[in-house]
Formats: sequence, structure tokens, C-alpha cells
Amino acid sequence: MSAEHPEHPDRGAPGPDHGVPGPDRGVPGPDRGVPGLEDAAHGGPHLPAWLRQTPGERRWPVGLTVLVAVALQLFLPTDLVFGTRWLLPAIELALFLALTLANPTHINRESRVLRSVGLVLVLVVSWATAWSVGVLIYRLLYGGMTEKPSVLLLTGGAIWLTNVIVFALWYWEIDRGGPAARAHARKKHPDFLFAQMVSPELAEHEWEPYFVDYLYLSFTNATAFSPTDTLPLSRWAKLAMMFQSALSLATLALVVARAVNILT
Repeated sequence: MSAEHPEHPDRGAPGPDHGVPGPDRGVPGPDRGVPGLEDAAHGGPHLPAWLRQTPGERRWPVGLTVLVAVALQLFLPTDLVFGTRWLLPAIELALFLALTLANPTHINRESRVLRSVGLVLVLVVSWATAWSVGVLIYRLLYGGMTEKPSVLLLTGGAIWLTNVIVFALWYWEIDRGGPAARAHARKKHPDFLFAQMVSPELAEHEWEPYFVDYLYLSFTNATAFSPTDTLPLSRWAKLAMMFQSALSLATLALVVARAVNILT
């Protein structure tokens, strides 16, 4: 006689949790793919510096760059600047001095007033550069640029370099809420994905994006006309980089073409 074996409900048929991926099985969550974000979502102890509170970056690199932008504006011919030669540079220096006195060493003080002053400073520098670019392009297209090729190339180069600084300041000021917000780790999702974020094992443990990183991003975007090792993630970042590439291409093409035309 064959013995009857009792049927087991758990054998032969999958249970409610068998074969069906749960929320943590096989389906990547929104914070997976970028090292550190998953730890940040679950309070992990090994957060990279860009995801936790830090002392913040130093003031002097961005301050020196702003002074270079002011010097480049003063170098331009008078007919390419807005108003008088010293009008916008004087406003920029006053705003820069106020920011330096309020936050002289590390940029980690969160304040709506300081945030507004910083954005106004970038706006003024942007307006000065946009005016010079617009006048330069108009005169290149419709005549009026009678300078020597060497002077034209130096003028176009100064405007192009100032444009690189302007976009670097915008990237630096807007990414994850600005430098002070990044120092306090207010936002975990970046607008720009740097290589050190994707491969933290290749970077120092205390690495976080500083102004020099955004200056490099702006320079490579203006020369390659496309992202290189840093990817824009948010829509505003993509549009800003697209606009910078188009503006840089137009400026370089028109200045070089006009210089070659004068030489020949």
C-alpha cells in the first residue's frame, strides 16, 4: 500500500510574495544609481561630503574670479559697455564687498539677504556681459567694427572669457540651492552630476563641488559646445548649458570670421 502524503500549501504553488518583485526587489528606487544617495535616503553612516554638512568652500576663489570679470569689463572699448565705463563695475564691486564683509572666509552662512545680494551681483555681471555680446554681434553683422584684427580678437576673447565666468557663477549659485545650502546639505538631488559623484572611490572622501568645478564645467561647455565629464540633470541646467554653447559658438565664429575677413 502506498502511504498518503499530506499536501503542504507552501509546496508547488508560489505564495503571495513568491515570484512577484516587491518594492525593494529587482526594481531600482529613485535614489539608486548614484553612490551615496541610497545611504542618504536611509540615513547611512558613510555619506560623501557633498551629501552631508560641511564647513563650506572658501570665499577667495569665487572672489578672485569676480574681480577678473570686472577687470575684463574695464578692458573693453567704451562703445561696447553699458552706460559709462565705471557704472556697472562700481555696482559689482560694491556688492562683492558687501558679500565679503558678511561672509569673509567660508561660504556657509544661510541668509535670504546674502542670497539675494549674491544673485543680484550675478545678474549685474550677466547684464554687462550680455550688453557687450549683443553690441559686438550686431556690429559684426551690420558693420561698424573697424578695429585691427588683433584688437578685435582681444576684444572678442575678453567678452568670451567673461561669458564663461558668468555661466560659471550661475551654475555655482543655482546648483542645489547655492553654496551655503550645499554646505548645509539642504538638497540631496544635484542639478549637475560630477564624475566624483558617480565614482566616489576615485575621489577624496571630503570632496564636494566648489566654484572651480563649476568654472571648469563652464569652460569645457564653451569650448566643446556640449557636456564633457559633468552631466546636467535638471531642465534648467540643460537649457542653461544649451544657451551657453550657442552663445559661445556664435561669438567665436563671428569674431574669427571678421578677423579673417579684415586680414584678407
